[in-house]
Amino acid sequence: MDSGPSSYESRPRATGEDAQSHADVILNASLAHRPVPSNPSMASVSSQHSRRSSASSATLTSVVAMAAPGGSQRPGEIRRAVPSPSSRRASFRARLAAVMCWPKPPRSSAASTITRDEVREDVHEVAREVDHSPFAQVKGNPPDITPSFGSTETTVTGGPSDAEAELRVLWLQHESLKAKHAAPARSTADLFKSACSTDLLFLMDTTGSMTAYIEAAKSQVKSIVDDIKLAFMNEADVRIAVVGYKDHGDKPNIQFLDFTTDVCRVRSFLDELSAFGGGDVPEDVLGGIQKAIDASWSQQTRCMIHIADAPPHGRMVLNEIPMGCDSYPKAGGEPHRLTHEPLLKKMIDLNINYALLRINASTNLMAFAFLKSYAAVLADCKLLASNTYCNRAIELSQAEFRDSARVGGSSMAKRRAKATLQFEEAELGTSYKALQHLVVRNVTSSASRTLTRVSADSAVSIASSSSTARNSRSITRQSKGSRLAAKFGMNLGSINEDEKAGATGGMGSNGGEEIALESAKPQWEEQDWFNETLHVEAFSTDVLVHGISILDDMMESDDNIKLSTTDLTIHRRSNPFAQGAMRVASYARTSASTNRLVVKSFKKEGKDITHLADDMRCQALCKAFALEFSALAGEENSVDFIVASCLKPKVLGGRASRPRAMKCLSLEPFIEGDYIKYNSNGGWVNDESCFIDPFNQTAQAFSHFTFERSQGRFLISDLQGVGQVLTDPAVHTKDPERFKLADTNLGEAGFKFFFSTHKCNGICAKLGLKSNSTMFMADGSGFEFRETWPAKREVANMTVCCSNKLCSRIVRVSRAKKSTYYPGYYWCTTCWPQLNKSKVPVVCAATGRHHEFNISSFFYESQGQIMPRMCPQHRSGAEPVMEEAEPEE
Repeated sequence: MDSGPSSYESRPRATGEDAQSHADVILNASLAHRPVPSNPSMASVSSQHSRRSSASSATLTSVVAMAAPGGSQRPGEIRRAVPSPSSRRASFRARLAAVMCWPKPPRSSAASTITRDEVREDVHEVAREVDHSPFAQVKGNPPDITPSFGSTETTVTGGPSDAEAELRVLWLQHESLKAKHAAPARSTADLFKSACSTDLLFLMDTTGSMTAYIEAAKSQVKSIVDDIKLAFMNEADVRIAVVGYKDHGDKPNIQFLDFTTDVCRVRSFLDELSAFGGGDVPEDVLGGIQKAIDASWSQQTRCMIHIADAPPHGRMVLNEIPMGCDSYPKAGGEPHRLTHEPLLKKMIDLNINYALLRINASTNLMAFAFLKSYAAVLADCKLLASNTYCNRAIELSQAEFRDSARVGGSSMAKRRAKATLQFEEAELGTSYKALQHLVVRNVTSSASRTLTRVSADSAVSIASSSSTARNSRSITRQSKGSRLAAKFGMNLGSINEDEKAGATGGMGSNGGEEIALESAKPQWEEQDWFNETLHVEAFSTDVLVHGISILDDMMESDDNIKLSTTDLTIHRRSNPFAQGAMRVASYARTSASTNRLVVKSFKKEGKDITHLADDMRCQALCKAFALEFSALAGEENSVDFIVASCLKPKVLGGRASRPRAMKCLSLEPFIEGDYIKYNSNGGWVNDESCFIDPFNQTAQAFSHFTFERSQGRFLISDLQGVGQVLTDPAVHTKDPERFKLADTNLGEAGFKFFFSTHKCNGICAKLGLKSNSTMFMADGSGFEFRETWPAKREVANMTVCCSNKLCSRIVRVSRAKKSTYYPGYYWCTTCWPQLNKSKVPVVCAATGRHHEFNISSFFYESQGQIMPRMCPQHRSGAEPVMEEAEPEE
């Protein structure tokens, strides 16, 4: 510490904030190998702490490189006698956690006796000592760094020592704790009720042919309301309105009951409706819609159920009836001069979900004409297969999808999942007994759209606010959806997820930036094709410890989701091949592997590395659940998850490792094929895929399994992917402090959204899952779960992860590749051949006669380890040999 012109005693005492701030500077300086800047206000703290800890100064004089696994020492490594360094590091970690949790009392009784100043002084002392440790000298093969932007010849050999790797992990944990501490409290207690409370309007033809349907509505309205409330666990408020319409010559033409929660009042109104009138075939449908629009819509979920057996006026536009059977054949020629397009636009602006319960085929053209307005705003639109316009409706939806893909679209299933409204035609026919089921189904599926819309409104509001701030203007109006999102302190973003975008060029959906996308087929085997090189510090997670799943430990605490770090040289194609609303994805591979990878980076401002690390932990927990589920459900129902790695660009020669410095990136395996979305974190379920994709039932059962297996602490949803490999899941948690930085974590509301639409299937029954939606109506006291699960060793004997940390594919133990030279490691069929293909000759650095040995660069890269400089025999003390043993086939 620089004493300066004044004595320590004359300096002001450091505050706790000064100590913490300077500790942060020291930690960051340590990682970059920069000198520690002086801080006069810290001098008194340092001096005081030196006196306080002089008796124990021999305990830790500096942090040095730890011994390699198995006790062997790396060549050229300087070993210093340091009594019990691991205990000192453990104490430091506990004290660092105590600092970040302040003023919340730490869980450990020992830590609770430490004062705030003492903890901060300890952070300062240990970080300062780490900074002066001889990192550059302890490594036998220091990095050979030659900055060369865009060159594939740039290499970084070696990697972090064990001490430096631990310091990096501590830094990331330190930053994550700060981010979580700074994140606002998130409460979702009323989110489910707010999103599921429903305004339900019945729009009914009340001419002479509709008597039976009016009676059905009257007799079933109470059951309909009860079923809706039951589906939403008795938390939703349901209001009912009714609009009855006839034709222009009838008196009264329109009859209306505004929204009310009084079911008896609704039944009384239906009693007053008389089925008569209707001169020609068409009816005044548009007049009825206009009255429905004028109702007092207020709830978040809004549904219009249209029951009709005749189309509107407007021949060849809204109906196909014979010439002379329509009194107003010209569109807009009715007395009120209404046309359907403006009315449909108003319905869409009011976020009204529309369902036509068809009685006969006379409404086919009307349904298609109405659908076109909803398809234009990318609503989830469905016509009956028996509708003669069904194929044209499919073509229209695909065309709208292709147009949206130019600005960051995605697969058709994911586009449907992200739709904020729905348009549906269903068959009521002459059997009005189906009315109750169709109405309840429509309302429950509409509620999932509500949460998607709230997310979209929130995202638009946030983007608008950011743009406004940059232009020094203010926004005074927010949509109701964005106000709801703000109320619960969240951006429900991944319902609006930005990944797996379309691979066509065009204007980015982030506000108009032109993104040139890669159109060439990737040349994975040609390293020179990847024309940009990144030198990064990579962070990854460990799902298995000594081959055993740590699912129970991971569920217990985030601290049990272990992190590891290494240095990577990544070769990336400069032009991204896909884009989403916020990120772009580029083809990539590493120096020692031919595995197909994807690097994702933010277009502009985005999440920092602490958010990506939280996402990475979520994915690791999903992988651990998938290991056990696949073992129990059988190979035909196995599930796997991609786990991304966080990348922090290294600073080489004073500059970032690439021309366009990125704050943080992520790396994950590339999966090729058509993405299918199976469910969302807002209760949406891909019901169409059930009939064409058997894996759909597996996905739904997996979500249920995670809730059951965790005894109601976690639920994984928002499942999508290719085949049995899933990506970008959402993890809902009972504990509001778990995965606090994840936008998709809806807490206990997420549990309710899932169970409001989940229907147990054969896989749920096979696994003995007992939890269901009715248990949520007993304040949690009525929950019943499966009591016993297989032991960890039983699961480990059935499924494992590929030992390549950049792959981690789940494989059956019986099919995994194993090598006697790498005992305890398992390899998938993609990674196994690379153990031999990546072998290179290396001169042994041990003293004695000159000799070489072969080493697999892929193996050490896959484990995040430094390649040894001595042959195996010298490392073990035996006589040297010229070759390593080959892995067995």
